[in-house]
Amino acid sequence: MKRKIRDDKTLYVNRELSWLDFNERVLQEAADPEKPLLERVRFLGIFSNNQDEFFRVRVATLKRVIKYKKLSKKAFGRPEDPKKILEEISKRIVAQQARLNGIFQGIRIELKKEGINLINEKELRFRTHKDYVVEYFRQKLRPHIFPIMMKNYNVDCDLRDKSIYLAIEMKVEEVSEQIDYSLIEIPAESLSRFLVLPEYNGKQYVMFIDDVIRYNLHEIYASLHYSHFRAFTIKFTRDAELDLDNDISKSFLEQMADSLKQRKSGNPVRYVVDKEIPEEMFRYVSRKIGITAHDTVVMGGRYHNFKDLMSFPTFGKDNLEFSPMPAISHERLDKCESIFDELKKKDVMLNFPYQSFQYVIDFLREASIDPQVRSIKMTIYRIGSDSNIMNALIGAARNGKKVTVFMELQARFDEQNNIRWSTKLQDEGVRVIQSIPGLKVHAKLILVRRKESRRDLYYTNVGTGNFHESTAKVYGDTSIMTADQRIGREVYKVFEMFEASYRNFIFSHLVVSPMGMRNFINRTLNNLIVAAREGKKAHAIIKLNNIVDDEVTERLYQAAEKGVKLDILIRGMCVLQPINDNIKIRSIVGRYLEHARVLYFNIDGTESIYITSADWMTRNLDHRIEVMSPVYDEDAKALLKEMLLIQLKDNVKSRYVNGEKNNKFYTKGKRKVSSQIEFYKYLQENKLHI
Repeated sequence: MKRKIRDDKTLYVNRELSWLDFNERVLQEAADPEKPLLERVRFLGIFSNNQDEFFRVRVATLKRVIKYKKLSKKAFGRPEDPKKILEEISKRIVAQQARLNGIFQGIRIELKKEGINLINEKELRFRTHKDYVVEYFRQKLRPHIFPIMMKNYNVDCDLRDKSIYLAIEMKVEEVSEQIDYSLIEIPAESLSRFLVLPEYNGKQYVMFIDDVIRYNLHEIYASLHYSHFRAFTIKFTRDAELDLDNDISKSFLEQMADSLKQRKSGNPVRYVVDKEIPEEMFRYVSRKIGITAHDTVVMGGRYHNFKDLMSFPTFGKDNLEFSPMPAISHERLDKCESIFDELKKKDVMLNFPYQSFQYVIDFLREASIDPQVRSIKMTIYRIGSDSNIMNALIGAARNGKKVTVFMELQARFDEQNNIRWSTKLQDEGVRVIQSIPGLKVHAKLILVRRKESRRDLYYTNVGTGNFHESTAKVYGDTSIMTADQRIGREVYKVFEMFEASYRNFIFSHLVVSPMGMRNFINRTLNNLIVAAREGKKAHAIIKLNNIVDDEVTERLYQAAEKGVKLDILIRGMCVLQPINDNIKIRSIVGRYLEHARVLYFNIDGTESIYITSADWMTRNLDHRIEVMSPVYDEDAKALLKEMLLIQLKDNVKSRYVNGEKNNKFYTKGKRKVSSQIEFYKYLQENKLHI
């Protein structure tokens, strides 16, 4: 490659467009006729939820940059024209939206073949169903209905983000020129989005509650004597950025709480409208609610917020869902009397969701009652609203243990939950550290200090994913529990950093950002380059969620130029391109969400493996506290290497990333290998429960 890498913009895929490529892979799963039907429905929901978050965060950032009329390297990783990017995003979103609606209609037909009829209000044919819909409306739905009359609407009364509304056209007579308009918020947060009707002639029937409301509009507006109605769905997506004030009299928690209130009235970044809405009604409603020519308008279908499809009823039809893959037991942990005693013998590695997250809870529960345990420290980024992890920590505090939790209040979209838990923990006597100025804490750590033979010993858990019981059932992550004091002492240093980030901490085993991870990556890639130049083995397998940092990308290109073999497994965004045969980039989207971050390096035959909380993004390397841990246990290393090799063989759910074959399925190999199923079987058959 003779051209200068950094100056060649064609070598770097735009991160926003790369993210849309990832969501296209999710949509491919919804379109897959080989996938169980109800799982396809759920993938439509996942796609929609992803897209909403993309608009709240990335499109909102683009709009802010355009508003302030400056190109921002911070926003994009390198100077780019935000208007051109936004135009390209709009084109792709329109195409994906059309594809989404087409897939949805196809799935409706397939559901009908299976005896599941998704009907609207005009398709109610049986008296039993009509009576049921009216009764449900009166008993359950109507108490949540509060119509807004548009002629009296105040534009300062912001419509809610994440909600969907019916825009209602109302007439006294069908041919009347006098038209009134109203809005109704669909109460999908209070009630299920779907109403299952009584079975009829052996067939199942289900409706969106949007259509239940449509069927009962005459009753909602009975006192106003309207007789003709038409209803069209609209939806807002708002900017999710939080602006913290600088009031020094307020705690950080108070500032966050105030900022969350402001998010509810963030600037609209997308306005989705049923494409069947009459032009005059569209203009009127848009003007009344403050939509301008500068706002992104998407003409959609009859239904919005497809994310609710993730909770679509199953009707007890097991054949339309994935076959069960129950969590594989960890024989050592199941048989041992004490996890601490077991860790003294050997490290324990857990791979979720193939193995149960309950073992992590058991680890904390044992620590909470063990008389030799003196303290427990833990980082929390995302946590469940009803969490046994938190209950275990509270139990430990009640048992007299010194419990310290670093609670990251700035975990996007989980801020409210984290604020609630911070208050709860403090009320229970847990010491809560809530923020580090200018940094987010994204590391996944547990540290237990235990008094043994008059000295302190550390037991640690280092992981790649959040301590969240629900997501651990669907996110592929790796966690290592160890009594290795080399790791324990350095995890202790990380917790010291939270309270003294100004100090210079030196790590010999862990790699910690923002002070050391970028240097480690550069140093390791340099060592690989040296080995390749000398004709020695130089190979890296890099499994991450995202690669978008320009400096790291440049170093990867340089390594590939010099002969380093790079196998990259990426889930989401990737600005890197396969410029030569030394770079192979693939993405696996399947039953589980690939979330584990694992790095394998082979330099002249010396193999090393790391697990990490960090993606190779500028924010993770420079603006977050992240931890990468070496895997020292030889059996654990062997198992992680096997996992990576299985994923590289995947020719069922693996796609090429970027280049000419972008998002095309990788199909090489005589035997079909779906890596998630293959790894599950490998754990079962080999009983290699480290």
